[in-house]
Amino acid sequence: MNIKPKILIVDDEPFNVDYLEQELEDLHYETISAVNGQEALEKIISESPDLVLLDIMMPIMDGYGVLEKVKADADIRGIPIIVISANNDLNSVVKGIKLGAEDYLPKPFEPTLLKARIESSLEKKNLRDLQDKYLKSLEREMNTAHNIQKEFLPEKLPTVTGWEIASYFKAAKEVAGDFYDAFLLPDGTLTFLVADVCGKGIGAALYMTLFRSLIRAASTSDQFAPGQDAKNFTPAERLLHATSLTNNYLIETHEAACMFATVFIGILDPKNGTLTYINCGNDPALIIGGDGQIRAELTRTGSAVGVITPSNFIVKETILADDELLLTFTDGIPDTQNSRGDFYGNERLRGLITANSTPTELLNRIQTSLHQFIGEADQFDDITLMAVKRKV
Repeated sequence: MNIKPKILIVDDEPFNVDYLEQELEDLHYETISAVNGQEALEKIISESPDLVLLDIMMPIMDGYGVLEKVKADADIRGIPIIVISANNDLNSVVKGIKLGAEDYLPKPFEPTLLKARIESSLEKKNLRDLQDKYLKSLEREMNTAHNIQKEFLPEKLPTVTGWEIASYFKAAKEVAGDFYDAFLLPDGTLTFLVADVCGKGIGAALYMTLFRSLIRAASTSDQFAPGQDAKNFTPAERLLHATSLTNNYLIETHEAACMFATVFIGILDPKNGTLTYINCGNDPALIIGGDGQIRAELTRTGSAVGVITPSNFIVKETILADDELLLTFTDGIPDTQNSRGDFYGNERLRGLITANSTPTELLNRIQTSLHQFIGEADQFDDITLMAVKRKV
């Protein structure tokens, strides 16, 4: 059953109201009426008409007052309003349009023009309603995607006796291509990583979940194989297994997508500070001494994951001394831009490094600096950092 559009007629002249009611009923519209601006505003809120025919000169509250209040209210501002005005009152029409009126209807009323003005305004409203409905549907879907994607990030970082681990993650949009992870293996070693999937938006977010799942599953595959010793992989073997399996699967199964990710992944032995790592095309991780100086840069040891097969990943090893902090991050930090188009850059990041910083202190300092640098600009890329240090 078709529902008749409801039109509110606002005019303090009974003759005008009677005429419009008769014409609109002949055009199969439902009508309601108000004799002043205050009553009109109340009926707009309570009746939610599809269209308002609004006279300007009225007692209690004029048409301008109604327009101002309606357009200031997010719940009702989408209701189209046609200003009713005499032919010789062009200034009133112009002011009404500036205040947000959809169109105007000259007095005396001409039936053909009345019909055309109303049909045009209702058609625009229907299109806006469809657009709003579609955008709200997209928003719900994006919120769902955001909530699902959150489950692919650690709810909390693992507790490692004698060590502090901190992370910071901020997506540029509702969903992200960046991700990070940290988890303990049965032998007590800590696996951690930061990664950045190429591209932006939904596509990158979908592949982020795939990359993260593959790396996590491959890193811990021996834990889920009955009858196998969960400690039979060396750290180097485990890292090569995780990166190579993920790399080969992506290339062989999703070759047409041409999706890849830069990844820094490491396994830390908390007993002696030995760090085994692979840098798959990511920005160098920094080892920072207790004096605040950068002792080493853990540069790339292979290509991004998902680029070439057979893989060319090289495992390297270093030691984190008692006073040293490891900082790893994605390129969203140096590539961050402000409203002038300036890049945050590596030098600004390194300028925040101070002596004897804890992971939490350093990441908080970087977060504050990035926020101040971005200012009113839109965040260009996802931002991900992780820091690890032995507690003093």
